[in-house]
Amino acid sequence: MRIFQKQVKQLSDEELMTMLSKGNQRAFDEIYHRYSDVLFGYFMKMLARDKEKCEDMVHDLFAKIIRKPDYFDVNRSFRTWVFSVACNMCKNEYKRMSVRKHVSNDFEPTKSIHSDSDTLKKVHESGFSDSFYEALNAMDEKHKSVFALRHFEGFSMKEIAETLQINEGTVKSRLFYATKTLANELKEFNPIYNQ
Repeated sequence: MRIFQKQVKQLSDEELMTMLSKGNQRAFDEIYHRYSDVLFGYFMKMLARDKEKCEDMVHDLFAKIIRKPDYFDVNRSFRTWVFSVACNMCKNEYKRMSVRKHVSNDFEPTKSIHSDSDTLKKVHESGFSDSFYEALNAMDEKHKSVFALRHFEGFSMKEIAETLQINEGTVKSRLFYATKTLANELKEFNPIYNQ
């Protein structure tokens, strides 16, 4: 029985991966459609917004999926599995670059400034955004990964633990440390400290 595109869109990620392991091109197209932009955004946050490198990482990840679709265990969540692969790719890239603690500040912060805002507010928000990404980039990979998965990708503690293959207690500890570190680095922007 042929599955038409409309029906493919209604299938779960895990069902699509089962079809992909049997060579179904439409299943791959749908998985790519669902995850390529999300993974590109994740790589951009983790790899100092090097667009070309991030595009290559997305391509490499999907090439792995095509070459070995049966590597995925259909009893697992595809979402946590694919982010686990992405995290491992970032770790390998950090090792290749040998710059764990010296990642440059190449983020292009998202501007959420209204055109009618006053100049002082614009300067303050821009300064905060620049400082935030600088502090995030200075963090080691294990703390940055947990923070990015939780606050940029919206993963639950359990999903982060599955993705990074660590226990939930470690996730909470790393997240607490990352948040505390960022708060300390950005305290100049906290009105309580500036009174």
